[in-house]
Amino acid sequence: MAKESKEHKANKNSTALLRERTREVEVLHRISDSISSTLDLDVVLKQIVEVVVEVMKADACLLYLLSNDKDELILRASKNPHPRLIGWISVTLGEGITGWVAREQVRVVIPRKAHDDPRFKFFHNLPEDRYEAFISVPIVTKGEVIGVINVQHKRSKRYQEAELALLSTIGKQVGGAIENARLYEEMRHQAIQLDTLSQVSETVSSNRLIEEVLQLIVTMTAQMMNSKILSIMLVDESKGELKIAATQSLSQAYRRKPSLQIGKSISGRAVKEQTPLMVLDVTKERGYYYQDLAKSEGLVSMLSVPMVSKEKAIGVINTYTSTRHTYTPEEIKIMQAIANQAAVAIEHTRLLDKSFEMQEALMVRKLVERAKGYLMKSRGLSEHEAFRLMQRQSMNMRKSMREIAEAIILAEELEGHPGVSLLDRRS
Repeated sequence: MAKESKEHKANKNSTALLRERTREVEVLHRISDSISSTLDLDVVLKQIVEVVVEVMKADACLLYLLSNDKDELILRASKNPHPRLIGWISVTLGEGITGWVAREQVRVVIPRKAHDDPRFKFFHNLPEDRYEAFISVPIVTKGEVIGVINVQHKRSKRYQEAELALLSTIGKQVGGAIENARLYEEMRHQAIQLDTLSQVSETVSSNRLIEEVLQLIVTMTAQMMNSKILSIMLVDESKGELKIAATQSLSQAYRRKPSLQIGKSISGRAVKEQTPLMVLDVTKERGYYYQDLAKSEGLVSMLSVPMVSKEKAIGVINTYTSTRHTYTPEEIKIMQAIANQAAVAIEHTRLLDKSFEMQEALMVRKLVERAKGYLMKSRGLSEHEAFRLMQRQSMNMRKSMREIAEAIILAEELEGHPGVSLLDRRS
């Protein structure tokens, strides 16, 4: 009887173990099928947290990924709470339970009063302190941690070893899928960058007006950088200020933003120091002048890149994100390349404008000299007297010297002796 009881218990345990293994295989197959159907990183992360919440019967799930420079973990996906804070919340490596798990590559299981753990980090925007039970497992690929999955329950919970093992297995399995999606995202972004650089180059070398060139540059670059707002500001040397010359933003409040003093603002420092400057959160940066405007426009991170031509900064390109973002060296490099091309276009246009102005001045001078000659001959005036007479007529009639000279010359050609009669009639 005792032997049968032992055998029955053993069979029962074996059945339970088989059931757990079958469930584990089914979950892993489901995750594999789900995340292998797309290479969109955001979709992959969303599907992962949804499956984890369902499998663990959790009240919440948060997924953090290690930043490109591997010094902080950024919230990239969540299920149930605070979806609007994705991309905003971050912890440094070793900070809080999440940072500790990433650094130590060890899971943490807290069945009750998770918020009392000395490693727990409070966020004012997160309701995590309301959760009693907490599991945090590292996401691993090729032996390296790339992120962390946090599972939370509102009530105390005694976690079974089988479900803890399953969550750890999920953390290991999804690492490869996340890295593949990241690689695809980087390759796609690089292709967009190269295409944008090509389009900017074609725009710069076109015969369009400079206003149109700058507007096309900000539009294309904003799409490439996924910018909330992107603008080009040019230096006004006479006032020592930076003023918005082009932006893709439709916000009138931003378009009317006052000029910035060179050297006293973030953009002004970028011009003065001729180096790119990055701000993780402009709403908290003391050196950023218009924090209220940034808050109302939903601006967070900023990159200001100087536009340099012939070792002289003539302006900046500013790009803003709507979520916290650390700009990578590659992003800064591509922005600098675009800024330099924009600087070339501006300087080229300015040289053409100066050339046209010089040609115009020379043409006016020739016309005035010709008109003076007619007046000197017809009225017996000196060169000075003829010029003064034309000046008075220009002031009285509110016409330019060119218009007065052309009128005198035209009258001469039509009447033969126009100089005296024209000026006499209008004196």
